[in-house]
Amino acid sequence: MEGFSVLDMIHQGALVTYPLIVMSIVTITIICERLWALRGLVAGSLRVAGTVVGPLQKGDFTGALTAAQQQQKAPAGRVLRDVISQQDGESLDYLAEVAEDRRFEEVEALKGGIWILGTVGVSAPFIGLLGTVIGIIKSFHNMSVQGAGGFSVVAGGISEALIATALGLAVAIIAVIFYNYFHTKLERIEAVMTIGSDRVLEAIRLGRKAHGNG
Repeated sequence: MEGFSVLDMIHQGALVTYPLIVMSIVTITIICERLWALRGLVAGSLRVAGTVVGPLQKGDFTGALTAAQQQQKAPAGRVLRDVISQQDGESLDYLAEVAEDRRFEEVEALKGGIWILGTVGVSAPFIGLLGTVIGIIKSFHNMSVQGAGGFSVVAGGISEALIATALGLAVAIIAVIFYNYFHTKLERIEAVMTIGSDRVLEAIRLGRKAHGNG
């Protein structure tokens, strides 16, 4: 419609649109923040493991620990640092438990505010539906007050209903898409860190065997 801007649509949607706007801003913020935080972690985790496997296989545990400490800004680096730092005198089974615990902690930290995306994805359509109901109620109220029907009477309520519903669905769709994307990404990161941890444990075993401690 000529002269009908986005701000006019928001105003037409009345109070129901304002929570959806806030939710959309929060959703976009979390998406951008998590995209930045999770960038490069899949390839980086294996790269970190590769820097310590060589020294471990040679029995150079001090060098491997130093290499892991240099990578401790990365989640995989912190996991391997804790494993290598506790390897002296400990069994491989115990070290495997340490690696599993550290991986769990790191993955939980990487989730950040992803749960909010799930909440938005579930609740936004219902908020939009509330706007639909309010719009229809207003339409029938206008008809009862004016004592007449017609498109001009119900147009405002219908417009409000459609705008609120459309905005709620749009916010929910974006939130659900990225919620699923981030969960898949975290599963890949966890899988790669598990592979890296297994390689490190095997390297520790070979390093101990090379020095007669296997």
